[in-house]
Amino acid sequence: MLLWMITLLGISATAQFKSIRIDNEPDRSGNQPTNVSVAISRKNPDIIVAASSSDNVYYSADGGKTWSKSTITSRYGVGSDPVVIADFSGNFYYLHRAILEGKSGSGETESGRIVIHKSKDGGKTWDSGEPAGSNTSKLQTRPWMTADRKGNFLLTWTEFDQYGSEDPECKSAVFASKSSNGSKWSKPIKISQYDGDCRDVNDTPRGVVPVATNDGKLFIAWSNAGYIWLDRSYNGGEFWLSNDIAITNQTGGWNFNVPGFNQANGMPIIVSDNSTGMFSGALYLVWADQRNGEDDTDIWFSRSFNYGDNWTSPMRINNDDPGNHQFMPRMCVDSGNGHIYILYYDRRDFDDNQTDVYLAYSIDNGGTFKNLKISESPFLPQPDALFSDYAGITAHQGNVIMVWTRMDEGKTSIWSSAIKMSDLEETKEAPKTGKKKGNR
Repeated sequence: MLLWMITLLGISATAQFKSIRIDNEPDRSGNQPTNVSVAISRKNPDIIVAASSSDNVYYSADGGKTWSKSTITSRYGVGSDPVVIADFSGNFYYLHRAILEGKSGSGETESGRIVIHKSKDGGKTWDSGEPAGSNTSKLQTRPWMTADRKGNFLLTWTEFDQYGSEDPECKSAVFASKSSNGSKWSKPIKISQYDGDCRDVNDTPRGVVPVATNDGKLFIAWSNAGYIWLDRSYNGGEFWLSNDIAITNQTGGWNFNVPGFNQANGMPIIVSDNSTGMFSGALYLVWADQRNGEDDTDIWFSRSFNYGDNWTSPMRINNDDPGNHQFMPRMCVDSGNGHIYILYYDRRDFDDNQTDVYLAYSIDNGGTFKNLKISESPFLPQPDALFSDYAGITAHQGNVIMVWTRMDEGKTSIWSSAIKMSDLEETKEAPKTGKKKGNR
């Protein structure tokens, strides 16, 4: 397995936090790196593993100061949608879609199979991968996974009868599978009460994310048809609700227009407070939508203290003046102290399409948030170039690791920032606006 050390490269010496370029090289198929995910070891917070499409693995043993790169291989082929998670025993897992033999791995050419690899050495080496889902007649996409403290796993995804079909009889739905060891998976079951279409827009269930609480309760949230939905199981995934819970409306849906991007989204993320504090078991939800207008996309946050039965009114997270775009949020909770972190893209400082990366964090369990700019300089996307659908963030014992995609002259690159919570608390909050003129 070829390893190479990645040069630490900051764009600007005047930014609050240092950005590190992890990767800017195309993969073996010539595709630029996109969708990024990151996880931190629960045993040693200096050990971090990240991933990007389609087969990239990045790992660090010094808290994100330096990174090494390798690639994932699989007898099933390696498609897109990479996700990395960590269990409570120090292991990492890499999820991806498989590829039908002889196909390119894009859209409808990918198989109905998800492959899960395990690493016991901090991402340096990986096993050959085990399949899950395995309904090869249908497309299974956007997998995500969670692990509980007892070593049980829940895998979720969206399944299409035929991806991209305009046929009104073509359906999509949320599916899940569980495992007691992360390698052998149960027969998939349908989770969502209401089917979606196959067009992969707002009437298709997307942003399907599972989470496990300290006591083993399981929750799945997703977006479909202008609402964010929740299902849950109190017995390890054996039984789920007959009627999904509509948490909140998502005006304009999860798929919306942000100038300069070929596709932007506000897919929901659900997390649980798995600390030992008084808010242990609380559920937190973040998403983006355009309820304030197509020229004013915002990040929203809600929380539940009774396992999803009731939710607080949506709180606007971005603290800028109205009329700007904030989108594609990702969220995590530090299981050590219960602090909440939300990473998102932000345009408050510019009148054109230049875009920054921001972090919002809360030390009072979501009562209030402070916003900080993370990126050292903005980037200018191009609408005819493929960008990412999601970024990544993780935290443990006061260590916060963020990974995201930026674009320069139509080419993407992957960047990271590693920050201590103590440094965040000493940093001044970002202003509501610092508008600068530029070309669209």
